[in-house]
Amino acid sequence: MDPDSLAKAFVEHYYSTFDTNRGGLASLYQDASMLTFEGQKIQGSSNIVAKLNSLPFQQCNHSISTVDCQPSGPAGGMIVFVSGNLQLAGEQHALKFSQMFHLMPTPQGSFYVLNDIFRLNYA
Repeated sequence: MDPDSLAKAFVEHYYSTFDTNRGGLASLYQDASMLTFEGQKIQGSSNIVAKLNSLPFQQCNHSISTVDCQPSGPAGGMIVFVSGNLQLAGEQHALKFSQMFHLMPTPQGSFYVLNDIFRLNYA
């Protein structure tokens, strides 16, 4: 699968899982994974999912505007940069966001998220 198709498939899987079952994201992270969420650094799959589950909303819907990707390093990693809108249940206006994922290959042939940086974009 080419990098652009792989990035698009990852992004679709990540945000559909986030919007319907945040706990299901645990398998995408490992103990060495790190999330920076609005400047707060969280390490490890269980801590990352605990943070995502603690967000002050239960329902949301991500709408993706752009997905850019680049190969990263000799180990076969990939940088994926996403921009889009986040619609919270009961809110009239969507929030703009950007998120960067550094994906690394697993021995089983899939990918996991080594680094994840999320920011809301305020205008």
